Amino acid sequence: MKNSLRFLFFTLTVLGFLCGQFYAQDYKTLKPGIEYAEVTKEISGLKVNMNLLRLDLTKVRLDVHHAMDAAIGTEKTSSIATRHGAFAAINAGFFRLDTSIWAGDPVGTLQIDGKVLHESTNDRIALMISNSPFAPVLMERVRQNYDIRVTSTVRGVLGHEIHASGVNGERKKGEIVVFTPEFSRTTLTNNDGTEVIVRRGRCSEVRQGQGSSLIPSDGFVISADADRAAELAAFSKCTTRATLYPNVRTVDKAGNLVFIFPPGNRIEDVIAGAPQLIKDSKIDITWQEEKSSKSFVETRHPRTAVAKLKDGKFLMITVDGRTESSGGIGLQDLAEYLLSLGATDAMNLDGGGSTTMFVDGKVVNHPSDKEGERKVSDAILVTPRKK
Repeated sequence: MKNSLRFLFFTLTVLGFLCGQFYAQDYKTLKPGIEYAEVTKEISGLKVNMNLLRLDLTKVRLDVHHAMDAAIGTEKTSSIATRHGAFAAINAGFFRLDTSIWAGDPVGTLQIDGKVLHESTNDRIALMISNSPFAPVLMERVRQNYDIRVTSTVRGVLGHEIHASGVNGERKKGEIVVFTPEFSRTTLTNNDGTEVIVRRGRCSEVRQGQGSSLIPSDGFVISADADRAAELAAFSKCTTRATLYPNVRTVDKAGNLVFIFPPGNRIEDVIAGAPQLIKDSKIDITWQEEKSSKSFVETRHPRTAVAKLKDGKFLMITVDGRTESSGGIGLQDLAEYLLSLGATDAMNLDGGGSTTMFVDGKVVNHPSDKEGERKVSDAILVTPRKK
């Protein structure tokens, strides 16, 4: 009986290996807490090449950095990583990809070092990084925006709140946008509106019919399109105070608010993706809730994704595609593969021509653009912790 059980276990182990269920032996330890693997697997009839980084977050830290250390603009993942002295990196969030001055504007929430650089989009899934020993990463659908609290300087009481349409992005018709020092030198706006310059919490100047205001290093600018300029009437004499209040909430599958992060929360960085792939060890692709599309989910593309694993480690993965040597992957297949690797939570990041993995000084995957590595908006960097 014992011999039969041993034989059965051995047979299952071999079958698991042949079917691609066990990859521990494929990982190479590159640095303490950083393991790397290259995997080729047939998925839904096509060969697929994948690159994996398995990370011990007690030995490495994760950081999100935007291209050019600004709120807009693009830069290669390898360049962002090299500038910041990172050992490894992957491309991260979706972004505006065009030839305008707004190229690199994030699509979805972006927070770096506790500062909100962009508001959320469609309650999409986000990776929240604290680098704490207890909960170094979280994956939740996030609703994030800025409210502007206007306060009387005489009595110090709250007058009202102004809801900002966005943060550090193009001001469109009917919008109020807040610009912080992380954005650029000026607001890059046109003259059709009103801008309030706030320094050290106090109104410093009101500019009507003038755009591209200088952004103070010790404050911010409230920029209203002409259709909403009346909402800034409290600043007409520039005697009021204004405080930015970032609202960061998580939402459930039905879109209900389930948790509000307090001011001064310990979350360092937040980066959005779309959609969620796995929640609580079950495949749950929330593309409809996040206003993605069925074709985006089902079509085989190059992909970038991250996952929390049962053993507490963190996985980064890139999947090559659009070439004869690698056919890309749909999100159902990607979720199933991540689940086979022990993922408890997983989310999709920007993919296609953006998909890039940088390890130890070089790009290790094969980006699909014919020009090679694409300039992107932001990246998740991996750096060994100092002892």
